[in-house]
Amino acid sequence: MASDGYGARVIEAAWWGFVGGVSLLLGALIGVFVRVPTRVVGLVMGFGVGVLISAVAFELTGAAYDRSGAVPVVLGLSAGAVVFYGGDVLIARRGGRRRKDPSGTSAAAGASGASALVLGALLDGIPESAAIGVSLVDGGSVGLAVVLAVFLSNIPESLSASAGMRRDGRSVAYILGLWAAVVAASTVASAVGYGLLGGAGESTVAFIETFAAGAILTMLADTMVPEATEHAGQAVGLSCVIGFIASFLLSMWG
Repeated sequence: MASDGYGARVIEAAWWGFVGGVSLLLGALIGVFVRVPTRVVGLVMGFGVGVLISAVAFELTGAAYDRSGAVPVVLGLSAGAVVFYGGDVLIARRGGRRRKDPSGTSAAAGASGASALVLGALLDGIPESAAIGVSLVDGGSVGLAVVLAVFLSNIPESLSASAGMRRDGRSVAYILGLWAAVVAASTVASAVGYGLLGGAGESTVAFIETFAAGAILTMLADTMVPEATEHAGQAVGLSCVIGFIASFLLSMWG
């Protein structure tokens, strides 16, 4: 019976990872078929940044600190940041630095740039989905604020990147196939996030929670904030705060 319950929880984690990630396809469809002004894309990206910052602070880092104190939190945040930074540097060298730019980038047009876009999308999406799976580890219900934060932030992320890839000449099939693959990887990452930690100790869970948090924060600073500010200017700060407020209220009411 216990193993049946464990398997059901893994499936539940996978489901919520899919729910959070499927908005990537929604954003991609908008980016491909609707000509959204780059300023609007930047403002929506800013909103997504605020949403994720709130979820990272309260649902991941705050919960991890309450669970195990400062040491695993500091180690997890630092490790997640360093790992994401290293991956981001490698991807940038292959042409994926501006993978969320809605105006397109010629670096993404070649084979190397295309693979960088794929790897970059995976690098950006997996920590968020793993965080969803980890939120189930303590035996409670899924962290709804985390799921909603990932769902909302994914839309401007894939919208912007898809608009840029379309301007670079990528086919609709290629773009949607890319995001479908990322959604599948996100679903698996969420299941793995729970599956590997279902019986883990409090400190280990806290470390993994904040590892995901550190990777997400670094992703926001490295990719989403610069692109959003470039295309929407100072108003991004306002949209970021609106997103933060929305996610914070979800955390408090969830």
